[in-house]
Amino acid sequence: MEFSWWAFSALVGVGFFAGFISAIAGSGGLVVLPVLLAAGVPPLNALATNKFQSVFGTLSSTINFFRKGHLDLKPLRPALVYAFIGAAIGTLAIQQLDTAILKQLLPWVLIVMAIYVAFSPRMSDEDSEPRWSEGRFNRLIGGGIGFYGGFLGPGMGSFFAVAFSALRGFNLRKATANTKPLVLVTNTTSMVLFMIAGHVWWKLAIAMAIAQVIGARLGSQLVISRGAKLVQPVMVVIILLLAIKLLIEA
Repeated sequence: MEFSWWAFSALVGVGFFAGFISAIAGSGGLVVLPVLLAAGVPPLNALATNKFQSVFGTLSSTINFFRKGHLDLKPLRPALVYAFIGAAIGTLAIQQLDTAILKQLLPWVLIVMAIYVAFSPRMSDEDSEPRWSEGRFNRLIGGGIGFYGGFLGPGMGSFFAVAFSALRGFNLRKATANTKPLVLVTNTTSMVLFMIAGHVWWKLAIAMAIAQVIGARLGSQLVISRGAKLVQPVMVVIILLLAIKLLIEA
C-alpha cells in the first residue's frame, strides 16, 4: 500500500505527537493506532508498525531521564525480566486469541484509574510509603502489565506509572521515568516477534520512529522540569480519552 506524500507526512506528524504525549503520560498508541487503521493499514500491520515506531520514542525518553539523573536501572532489572517474559507470552497470545472480553472490561478499569490519578495524594511530587515489596511488584506488575502490553497495549505506560506511585510510593516524576524502561522492554519484545512474523510496514515505521524520537525527547524534558503539575492532569485526560474511545468502539 502506497500513501500520498501528504498522508505520509501526516502520519509522521502523528508519530511526533504520540512520542511527545507518551513521554509525559504514556498511551501514545491511543493516538497512533486509530490513525493507522483509519489510513487503511490492516490491524496486525498497524499493531506491528505502532510497536516499532513507539520503541524509538520510548528509548529517546529513557535515555533523557537516565542522563538527567532521574532513572536508576539497577533496581529495575528483575522487573525488566518479568516484563520481557510477559510481553513475549502476550504477543504470541494476541495472534491466537480473541481480545473481546478484555476490550469490554478495559474502559471501566481506565475510568477508575483516572479517578485515582486525579484525587490520590500519592500522585504528587513527593515520595510516599511503599505498599508492596520490590519482589512482589516486579513479579506481578512487571510480568502482568508486560503481558498486557504484548497482548493488547493501550494505556500500558499509564498503568505502569500509576502502579509505581500507588504501590511503590514513587513521586510522579520518578514513576514516569521508571515506567520507560519497562515499556521499552515490553514493546521491543513485541516488535521483534512482529518483525519475525513480517507484519511491520518498514518505510512508514522508520519515518514515524524518527519523529517519535524528537517528540519523546521534548516531552520527557517537560516532565523533568514540571513534574506532577504537568504529568497528573495530562495523565487523567489521556486515560479518560482512551476509556471513551474504547467505550465507543465496544
